[in-house]
Amino acid sequence: MKTSLRFLLGVALIVCLTVNRPGRSCTSILVTRGASTDGSTMITYAADAHVLYGELYFTPAGRHAKGAKLEVYEWDTGKYLGQIDQVPRTYSVVGNMNEHQLAISETTFGGRKELHNPDGIMDYGSLIYITLQRAKTAREAIDTMAALVDQYGYASSGESLSISDPNEVWIMEIIGKGPKAKGALWVARRIPDGYISAHANQARIRQFPLGDPKNCRYAKDVISFARNRGYFAGKDADFSFADAYAPLDFGALRFCEARVWSVFNRAARAQNISLDYVMAKEGAAPMPLWVKPDKKLSVGDVMALMRDHFQGTALDMTADVGAGPYVLPYRWRPLTWKVDGVEYFNERAISTQQTGFSFVSQSRAWLPDPIGGVLWFGVDDTYSTVYVPMYCGIREAPFNFAVGTGDFDTFTWDSAFWVFNVVSNYAYARYSDMIGDIQKVQQSLEGAFLGRQKHIEDAARELYGRSPELARDYLTEYSSAQAKETVTRWRALSQALFVKYLDGNVRDEKGKVTHPGYPESWYQHIVDQKGDHFRVKQLKGESDPSAPLPRCQPWQIPPRP
Repeated sequence: MKTSLRFLLGVALIVCLTVNRPGRSCTSILVTRGASTDGSTMITYAADAHVLYGELYFTPAGRHAKGAKLEVYEWDTGKYLGQIDQVPRTYSVVGNMNEHQLAISETTFGGRKELHNPDGIMDYGSLIYITLQRAKTAREAIDTMAALVDQYGYASSGESLSISDPNEVWIMEIIGKGPKAKGALWVARRIPDGYISAHANQARIRQFPLGDPKNCRYAKDVISFARNRGYFAGKDADFSFADAYAPLDFGALRFCEARVWSVFNRAARAQNISLDYVMAKEGAAPMPLWVKPDKKLSVGDVMALMRDHFQGTALDMTADVGAGPYVLPYRWRPLTWKVDGVEYFNERAISTQQTGFSFVSQSRAWLPDPIGGVLWFGVDDTYSTVYVPMYCGIREAPFNFAVGTGDFDTFTWDSAFWVFNVVSNYAYARYSDMIGDIQKVQQSLEGAFLGRQKHIEDAARELYGRSPELARDYLTEYSSAQAKETVTRWRALSQALFVKYLDGNVRDEKGKVTHPGYPESWYQHIVDQKGDHFRVKQLKGESDPSAPLPRCQPWQIPPRP
């Protein structure tokens, strides 16, 4: 008997690019119980790729016959990789969270090219989703992933993984051993309670304790392999996973670690974490693996951290000429370019236009699993998305987010991905004005979801006391209804924006068409660059060149005789 992972995942292309490519992608934040306002653990994910269709994967729980096989397809490309043994029982998975509130996300750091194993069967995407079907806790997930790559080989480049259950949060980093070599080199560290961490396409684990299995686990040959390959020559206690397997370059600092710095800077401002490391200053100390936030973080706070353009910092993407007249905090690719043989770059923030989907996971030990686990799920750009609650006990993905409702090549108003892209892509033309309109609806929806969360969960707990299946039915209907409401409101928003900002005009609160013009700063920029070219000149015999130019009169039908 064979079962296929392909239909469970869909075909997602080039989700997270390797560290050696300029389009570095994906961001993850990790929050422990003691760092959250209500004792939740949380991790986040922004799956960033220009060709990724954002949808909510759903895999039902299953029981499988002895000897059953599972076909594995590479998540990035859909390429068939091989078969693995199926286990007797698998758990249901909603997006990146399973029915036991276990959540896993990733960012790709790439690392040393020679360690990629093209013959492996377990790529990073399959490793995540298969593990979610087989493990209940973060520690079990680490063991499961290690066992899978040992048996079948690891097919991807270097990855950083965020792993959370209702009690613990871990960061794990993994890379292969090279062609035809099974197993992988990895290390996992538990984030201390009360702290937060983050990673963004650069390996972050450096030195780690060698005799503390409660807080740190690692492959037995992670140091000896590096020593044999000439990546490391010091004492075991001084070994750094990141330095050995993912040596830094400028892009790793400015495009990747900069996003981590921004999270730490916003959440732990009192620590005044230096920007020198990100700016590639000689001798600057690396950032810590984790920090203690200034205050405990709510779900809403973590959503806000995922909405970042380096605002208010030296890297602020609204503060240079690339932002244009309407201070657009996005830059179209390529990320780097050359002028007269000199290479330049754009900043790479957490919020980016090419996000397929993102989430904030919330796991809570004091609630029954179907109620305690919530995947706050959104599609498209994190800054303008709406995070909709998807409980881990639901029986199916809501229609508007489900696999098969749409695809990357065909537009449909039924698809949340396409509806959100309609709004964001229209807003990019007049961003500073439109983002205010967008955020009003965004905050209204998310505020309502968060505001009614306790009421919904109290009702679900009452049903759970009678029958867990009744609670699951209730939460399935609730998540589906919120998804439908969100897409309906966003379709209406797209139409309202189109009417309000038609042809570069702006309707005021009474619906009157106005012509506000460009911001004064942009007019000044034009004058500074090419003022003489656009300056109104006085013609010979003209009395006052500053007087209003004659306006075209509307064509009139002549009166009938």
